[in-house]
Amino acid sequence: MNWFESFVLGLVQGLTEFLPISSSAHLRLTAAFAGWQDPGAAFTAITQIGTEAAVIIYFRKDIGRIISMWARSLFNRALRHDHDAQMGWLVIVGSLPIGVLGITLKDAVEGPFRDLRLIATTLIVMGVVLGIADRLAARDEKGGRHRAAKQRKTLTDLGVKDGLLYGVCQAMALIPGVSRSGATISGGLFMGYTRESAARYSFLLAIPAVLASGVYELKDAGQGHVAWGPTIFATIVAFVVGYAVIAWFMRFISNKSFMPFVIYRILLGIVLFALVAAEVLAPHAGETAG
Repeated sequence: MNWFESFVLGLVQGLTEFLPISSSAHLRLTAAFAGWQDPGAAFTAITQIGTEAAVIIYFRKDIGRIISMWARSLFNRALRHDHDAQMGWLVIVGSLPIGVLGITLKDAVEGPFRDLRLIATTLIVMGVVLGIADRLAARDEKGGRHRAAKQRKTLTDLGVKDGLLYGVCQAMALIPGVSRSGATISGGLFMGYTRESAARYSFLLAIPAVLASGVYELKDAGQGHVAWGPTIFATIVAFVVGYAVIAWFMRFISNKSFMPFVIYRILLGIVLFALVAAEVLAPHAGETAG
């Protein structure tokens, strides 16, 4: 991988990590469309450290408050009912599914799951799921001629059951094309949470999973055609771009629908299926990467 490739892939990672369109799929597709080798799961996991660093900085006040209260609650029983202390436990609980499945399905994630036909399928299916969840949220928020608007849940209503369900949704993102934010936000909307609450918990929940995955994959960095230098450069690019995207996305979801992302996912999946069927792209294009 040369420096230009690493810049483009870092840019793609930063642009797509927090949008419900799947960063892993776009990294895979960018390499396939450009005729480059698949950067691989290790490159993807490490560059995600950059975008998660952007999350930590953007939500630094929330994160600092949660960690502080959670740590204090370990020694002070009176603090265990505090919302921030409970959020600390809920992030841990919600991280368990992806931790277990990430280790169990590691070989599949690095191999069969990167088939372009599977990616096209997940882009379309999860696009439809996100669209349905978005419509349900809009119906509750606006009400109707014979139906009053319904109050949706916020993070103060989050419990262990919902936290685990969020975690299961996040674990689905091990399959490229699903999208970590798309799956967890969709799950949150189906459970009755507001768009802002679903997105906020999605970003907080991703921190331990992504950082653990990135650190775990460090042992494979620098192998094959992806050297350390370009990997670090791509991670820095992903951090800078990712921070700007978070700031925009959190403003966007406060009063906008997810339908533009739904339409984009479905159209991209259809185009990808057409290109594979026409043999313009091979299902495993670029998978000779080390």
